[in-house]
Parts: sequence; structure tokens; C-alpha cells
Amino acid sequence: MSAKRKTSIERRILERLLSIPTAPFAEHQVIEHIDQFCAARKNISLTRDRAGNLLARVRVGRRTIKRPVCITAHLDHPGFVADRMVGKRLRAFWRGGVPREYFVGSGVRFDVAGRWVKGRIRSVKTVNRDGQRRVDTAMIEVAAPVPAGSIGMWDFGGPTVRGSRIHARACDDLAGAAAMLCAMDELARTRESCDAYFLFSRAEEVGFIGAIAACRLKTIPQKCFVVAMETSSERADAKMGDGPILRVGDRATTFTHEATAHCHRIARELERSDRRFKYQRKLMDGGTCESSAYCRLGYEATGLCVALGNYHNVDVKRRKLGMEYIDLDDFDNVVKWFVELGRTPRPYSGRDVALDERLKQLESSYKSLLRSTVGKPR
Repeated sequence: MSAKRKTSIERRILERLLSIPTAPFAEHQVIEHIDQFCAARKNISLTRDRAGNLLARVRVGRRTIKRPVCITAHLDHPGFVADRMVGKRLRAFWRGGVPREYFVGSGVRFDVAGRWVKGRIRSVKTVNRDGQRRVDTAMIEVAAPVPAGSIGMWDFGGPTVRGSRIHARACDDLAGAAAMLCAMDELARTRESCDAYFLFSRAEEVGFIGAIAACRLKTIPQKCFVVAMETSSERADAKMGDGPILRVGDRATTFTHEATAHCHRIARELERSDRRFKYQRKLMDGGTCESSAYCRLGYEATGLCVALGNYHNVDVKRRKLGMEYIDLDDFDNVVKWFVELGRTPRPYSGRDVALDERLKQLESSYKSLLRSTVGKPR
């Protein structure tokens, strides 16, 4: 397949997923799309656990990998879920982290049987969560009745490409899930041997609820090492367009060193073989991500991310809501990274092989000199 056609396929996968409405505990439309995506392709099996998380497995050939990768991303984004109509206004639950000052007066849209019903927030009710006042419910003046359970998002249109960036209502973390689908599509179509797992988790935006459930339920096979994919707010030392980021830790923890080292080794090999591939390695400590939960709950785990603009739809510079955006080259490169993690001839061993080799070389080179100079200056 030509690079141009491959890019076209990936763009369609990305734009389609970024168009689907979602919110914590209301990811059903994204789940239905992934179900159909997997059913249409050979070499992909899909299961759903009791918490509603999806686990896909891509297997080509008979090669057995003792420690396969499980790449994960969450399917929700901060959003509204309709509760009930109160006269001409809709009461809706809010789920996710957006400062309360951005709500009153802002436009929203609710998906009602495939069409958008627009509205404007007139008031909010807040509660104390984690020592901060957070929005719990909103009263919204809507253009038409909205049934209970309908998904609401900020009033932005569909995905738009502007130069090298794609803007959407929700890149976090539908872009991560789309990168997984792109990698799955390529792995399933080629003849190269692979055995890789992909977990699509729910309700991350309220505290990685789906990821915790996946650990408790042993949804991810215990033999796997985990690579959690995120879109993380751009930082001064982690710029958009400089490549996807190997995330060595977050605000809560540093991740499993050996898993991080394995991903780093794959990236270095990709960098040598593909002149368009580039990456970064950073401590992204602006927040806490699912990798911390996986590490704490019994898995060896690390993280990858792409830099994100307007995190959680907040345009800090302009002090208003805006579409999120990511760099398309960063997206393409993280897909390449996922593909190599799935089919690498250098499977994960639970060790930092490169560091082991380096230490062995150093020891061999200087062992005799070390011993011969005990007590003797040289």
C-alpha cells in the first residue's frame, strides 16, 4: 500500500471517531463504532468485560509472544448527560474537569437520534470534589426537548483540518483510540506476524473508573505489559509537532522503567529506519493518567501521548472555550510506534536489555583496572 493511500485511510478513521459524541458513562456510540470496525476485519477478535470496556486482540501468524503489548486509550471526554426537562429547560449532569467559570452563557449541543439540538447554559449547581468547587449539574435552555440519557458536548462543529493540525470537539482521548484503530487496521491487513492487545476503557475523565475495573476483572491478560495512550496538554518542553511523547511518568508516579525502556528502544530503531519518524521522551506531570492505575494495580506499564491544544476545550490564552487540536504528524508517528510494538522482533522481556548490555560492557572494560588499582594511585 502506498504511503498516500495509507495516510488517507488513517485520516478517515481519525475524522470518523472524532465526530462521534461521547461523555463519561455514555460511550455507547463510540463502542458501537469500534464493534463494527473490528467485525469488518479479519484477524481481530473483540470482547467486552462486565464494566463495558472493550478488549481487542490482533493476531496474525502462529508466533507466540510471551509478553505481548496491551495498548490502551479511553473513550470518554468531559461532557453532559441529559437528566430531564424542566419546562423549556433541560437539567443535565456534567462529568469531567472544566473550571466552572466557563459554563454559564456557553453554547452546548445534544445528540438526539442522530441530530443536534442546541442550547445555552443558564445556571449551574456545584459540589465540592477533591477540595474544589466543581460543576455537578447545569440548567440549559434548549431549542427542542431532549430525552434523558442524551449526550451533550460543547457547541462546536465536526473535525476540521487546518494546516498540519486537526481541530475537534474532543481529541482527548478519541484521537488516542483512533490511533489504536489505525494500528489495528494495519496489523490485521499485513502478513507480518503479530500478537497484540488493545483496551478501550470507559469513564477515565472522572478518575479512570473503567481502567480500574479492567484491572480488577483481569480484562488485560496478566502476561501483557501495558502502554496507555493519552493526549496531554502541550508544555514548554513538550511541543506539538516534535513527535509523540514517551511518557516516563505523571503527577502521581513514575512508570515501570523496563516497559518505558522497551518503548524507547523501539522508537530509536524506528528513528533509524524511517527518516520521517521522530519522538520525545518526557515526564508529563501536569496530571495523572491511567498508567498510574495500571502500575498500582499489578501491571508493568508505561505511557505514550501526543501534545494537545486547548486541553478539555479550555483556551487559556483567550479565556474561552475552544476546539481541541493535535498535530497530524504526531498522530501518524504514534500509529507507527503502535504498529512496531505489536510486531517487533524484539519482544518485551521485562528487562532493560540495552542498559544491561551497557553495564556489562563497562564492567568488562574496566574490571581489571579497577582491581589492579586498589590502594594504588594510577
